[in-house]
Amino acid sequence: MKAMILAAGRGERMRPLTDHLPKPLLEVCGKPMIQHHIERLAQAGFKDIVINHAWLGEKIEQALGSGSRFGVTIQYSAEGEALETAGGIIKALPLLGDKPFLVVNGDVLLDYPFSQVPRAPAALAHLVLVDNPQHNLKGDFALQQGMLHPVGERKLTFSGLAVYQPEFFAQYTPGRRALAPLLIEKIAQGQISGEYYQGFWMDIGTPQRLQQANEDYRLVVNAESSL
Repeated sequence: MKAMILAAGRGERMRPLTDHLPKPLLEVCGKPMIQHHIERLAQAGFKDIVINHAWLGEKIEQALGSGSRFGVTIQYSAEGEALETAGGIIKALPLLGDKPFLVVNGDVLLDYPFSQVPRAPAALAHLVLVDNPQHNLKGDFALQQGMLHPVGERKLTFSGLAVYQPEFFAQYTPGRRALAPLLIEKIAQGQISGEYYQGFWMDIGTPQRLQQANEDYRLVVNAESSL
């Protein structure tokens, strides 16, 4: 299974930190955020990784190179101007192949074991949901008997980690396109499965959260290094 890390966002809320450095290269616990993903994916057996980029994307390529020092092969999908989440995935489909693939946001941190994602989900997509953070208290989707629903007694937050079938995006033309409307459409059709993850997860969307991540994620790193 191939993996894609979404790294094309401008990171407006992170300015001025992102004025001269792409958001995925901001450091947490002494490493760029995106490097944490790459190392965890490599440990889980993912060897082929696709990274999209737009804002200062050449700095991402310079920092990560071919991926050989991490034990993986990295291919880049350069967008020039960011195409949003779905648009970026659609553009990268030729690099991702014709089998299910994992996608993870480059600006989240989590300790989810990537080796446990479903390699052949029965649904068009499988989303990992987490508890609602302070900035998204209403949540995104309800989870009932392993399937996502647009409404429910309790909504959870989409973590930014999912496995997609290529067919999920097949009907859409290339270009700038958000992911949320596509998910809502497919969820309404009963075509999206999901799971609830209670481990560490954090959306690094502001300088304050970046500072907090350097404190909180260190506990994860230290715990894993002691195993």
